[in-house]
Amino acid sequence: MIELYTWGTPNGRKISIMLEALRLPYRVHPVNILEEEQFEPKFLALSPNNKIPAITDDEGPDGEPISLFESGAILIYLAEKCGEFIPNDPKERLECLQWLMWQMGGFGPFLGQAHHFNRFVKDPVPYAQERYYDEAQRLWGVLDRQLADKKFVIGSDLTIADFAIYPWSMRYEWQHIDPDKYPHVKAWMERMGHIEFVQRGMQVP
Repeated sequence: MIELYTWGTPNGRKISIMLEALRLPYRVHPVNILEEEQFEPKFLALSPNNKIPAITDDEGPDGEPISLFESGAILIYLAEKCGEFIPNDPKERLECLQWLMWQMGGFGPFLGQAHHFNRFVKDPVPYAQERYYDEAQRLWGVLDRQLADKKFVIGSDLTIADFAIYPWSMRYEWQHIDPDKYPHVKAWMERMGHIEFVQRGMQVP
């Protein structure tokens, strides 16, 4: 059984989408980051960076229990454990991993900053809002060009890159982004949104 420690954020939903896609049994343990539960010792033992998500798996490598934090690492682990949603071909695998890292390093952290300055600061910071809005537009443009001739992020098949990027795209209003300006991303979002396991994963917790 996999234990999922998560909250209703894009990073958390990457993993619930993946678990639903893999049809793996799992239990959800909500970690209320608004109440700072991520700083409790029990959770810090699993995620020393005090960030969700984290998992434990009592059937890890060699049949031994394992705990993991960092959403990208968890996605790779689950994909390799089940042999799904990560290409076997070496070149396609690298293509998948580079877009996963693109999300981890850009289409996540920078959009998260846009969320913060657009929604959560008490006093507006125009410079920060403009900086992260500009970067959000740039990142959406990168993704739009990538999807111009593809059904999914790296081609015709779903991968963990799609699972990582999609929950962040669905917070477009927080980023002050108009998806109509990025038609290839919008079409991909609609395709993703019609997949039943994606719908289920987006509702966790």
